[in-house]
Amino acid sequence: MAPASTRPTSRDVAQAAGVSQAAVSLVLGDKWRGRVSQATAERVRQAAHDLGYRPNLAARNLRLGHTRTVLLVVPALTTEFFAGVYTGAARIAAEHGFGVVLYPSPEGIGPARNPFASARAALDGVIASSMAADALTAIRGDQLPLVMLDSDPEGSLGAATVNLDIADGVRQVAGHLLALGHRRFLHLAADVPSWTFDVRARELAARVGAVPGTSVSTARAPISIEDAQAATEAALSAPGPRPTALVCDDDKLAAGAYKALRRLGLRVPDDISVTGLDDLALATAIDPELTTVRLDAELFGERGMHALLAVLDGRTPAGGDIPVELVVRGSTAPPSAS
Repeated sequence: MAPASTRPTSRDVAQAAGVSQAAVSLVLGDKWRGRVSQATAERVRQAAHDLGYRPNLAARNLRLGHTRTVLLVVPALTTEFFAGVYTGAARIAAEHGFGVVLYPSPEGIGPARNPFASARAALDGVIASSMAADALTAIRGDQLPLVMLDSDPEGSLGAATVNLDIADGVRQVAGHLLALGHRRFLHLAADVPSWTFDVRARELAARVGAVPGTSVSTARAPISIEDAQAATEAALSAPGPRPTALVCDDDKLAAGAYKALRRLGLRVPDDISVTGLDDLALATAIDPELTTVRLDAELFGERGMHALLAVLDGRTPAGGDIPVELVVRGSTAPPSAS
């Protein structure tokens, strides 16, 4: 009698589902479409689930010459946003028998050490944030099937790009502040050489500039609370009329701006309105809660993985940017009469 811990095999799944082992391989390898019916595929998946069957991926990968492993390259994990991107990508990967290795660029941006002796030998594909694009050179990821996130579709390294509609998010922020009556803006820009931040600056200037009597000045800071605080203090201590609205490229920059405003004796939103972008947990931890743009990080990761699967399968990935949403909270109000 076999011990109770005997691992179920594909033959067991085939018997339980009333199909051949070949059909089991097709279904669990996600190659069944056009070869077996939808009903048969459902029956096989249910039988595998009921039996607790897991394919021997190591043996199969040796046969196929693939590891079914994807590398996700992101900036250093300094916010929960990229953790959400990973969660979404890993969820879709698991549904298709892939694993995802998360590789945060150690310095956040710039070159990174090669995590593999040979990336091409160890990986089937790469998903990379444009904020960590320089890391791709070190790992030779640009020589693999590649999907870029937050990247210029016209000049992307990748076979496909997946973007959030950041431009629309900035338009929503600008429209909200203009409707409240703001005309003097300070843009606290992320001092990061990345397409996504170029888009934010361009869209803010265009939207505000289309309204007569407006102005936008710019202060730059690395994405840290301390740097944002210093840049905001310096900008608001400069001579000339004080801006009534502070538009931040990122919620962490906004948190630093809050500290600067408090030190300068200015109140949010009575003296100056502040907006962010990301809708991190931080946005509701500060007081007043931050008006910001909500980005669906998990959907971003899901779409990135779907796009890579399409590239690996020789299909054209779905197009269209992912919608974003302005969330209005207590940090914005009409400008004071002074």
